[in-house]
Amino acid sequence: MKSDRMLSILLLLQTRGRVPATELAERLEVSVRTIFRDVDALSTSGVPVYAERGRHGGIALLPGYRTDVTGLTADEARALFVLVTGRAHADLGLGPAIGSALRKVMAALPPPHRDAAALTRRRILVDPVRWRSGPRAAADLGVLQDAVFTDRRLRLRYRHGRDDREASYTLDPYGLVEKAGVWYLVADHRARPRLFRVDRILTASVADEPVRRRQGAELADVWDTLRRRIDDLPAGVDVVVKVRRASLRRFLSIYHADLAAPPPAEADGGPERVELRLRFHPLAAARPLLAFGADVEVISPQDLREELARVAAEAVALYSGGPPG
Repeated sequence: MKSDRMLSILLLLQTRGRVPATELAERLEVSVRTIFRDVDALSTSGVPVYAERGRHGGIALLPGYRTDVTGLTADEARALFVLVTGRAHADLGLGPAIGSALRKVMAALPPPHRDAAALTRRRILVDPVRWRSGPRAAADLGVLQDAVFTDRRLRLRYRHGRDDREASYTLDPYGLVEKAGVWYLVADHRARPRLFRVDRILTASVADEPVRRRQGAELADVWDTLRRRIDDLPAGVDVVVKVRRASLRRFLSIYHADLAAPPPAEADGGPERVELRLRFHPLAAARPLLAFGADVEVISPQDLREELARVAAEAVALYSGGPPG
């Protein structure tokens, strides 16, 4: 543990320059006294490290000193090669870069770790996209990245999901987040945090004005606030339906986001109807199931069955009198 900690100190100093001992202690979760002992050990081993006291002091390396040591353990080397699918990197225009970076890391690994890292890359894959999520519009992240990295405001034309309403916004962006295969823009609108799905952005342009973020707010904190708003919503109501197999693909393309459990794998010769479990909040959001007619039968809850039967009866009464005069 001490050798790992000393290597961490060395790499932090090499990357950051002068770092206060209190910050090193906080990041490495040890006492300041332990940090100074580790610095003495580094100095004894020949590393040109020194400490400066005072208000602007800290621990630093002599200018120009660098080390090529990787210091990775076997598990750390394997962890680097447990990758998500290349879709996120491709969306950001970094598809070729990630492959090149991994080749460089592989070349820098200690020889005993290379085989394990290469095997991990071939045997472990993380795909964040949900099952049967259906095709999505390709995310155009170029303009959004430009605003994020140049600290400029954004002007958007945006289509809201539930009612297809379009609106224009001037935003102060914090950054981009990919969650479950979907890209989101995290930004302030009139000093309030908002979340925008990238695939619903109709147009985007970078404004000339500098961004006006709230003081002290960072992307991770704002994202956590927005994520909690969604996660803390009531769980909703479970709805069990049976869908005629001929309509299953179309049904899943519309209701994939409402699935409470993965759908069963399709198989030839299976039952005519496939049972699915959905979750709606509020329950009234399940009314559009009627659009599938007899292809979708609600099994439970009984309240929803009765509600849909009432709406269907009203529709029958409306249209049973023949064409309008």
